[in-house]
Amino acid sequence: MDEDRVKSIPLFGGLSRKECKALAPRADEVDLAQGKRLVREGEWAYEFFAIEEGTVEVRRGEQLLAELGPGDFFGEMGLMADTRRNATVMATTPVKVVVMTAQAFRQTAREHPEVAAKIRTAIEERCRALEAVS
Repeated sequence: MDEDRVKSIPLFGGLSRKECKALAPRADEVDLAQGKRLVREGEWAYEFFAIEEGTVEVRRGEQLLAELGPGDFFGEMGLMADTRRNATVMATTPVKVVVMTAQAFRQTAREHPEVAAKIRTAIEERCRALEAVS
């Protein structure tokens, strides 16, 4: 993935060009079909996703928690803590996502701590905004 694509993702929008260049080789773009399950509730979390195109639904059990689209991200707790998934996420349309594994994030944090700190801050801000809405 190139740094311009990284910069176009809202989660990474606060990164400098140099920081995007450092992050780009550690993130992958993946195209997935409608109906594809991206994460399953109860499984261990090893990566997070940022949606570039398409939509997904987030469910806990049978309850629909959210519908997400371009610019949204999910699975971030896989970066923040070694936890199990608390919801299932399924593509409701064909989707293009950027995927970053927890291992790639930890490597980034070791080599470029400022990049990891900015990503953590963006994730924390999103969590606070969601709590305010709830």
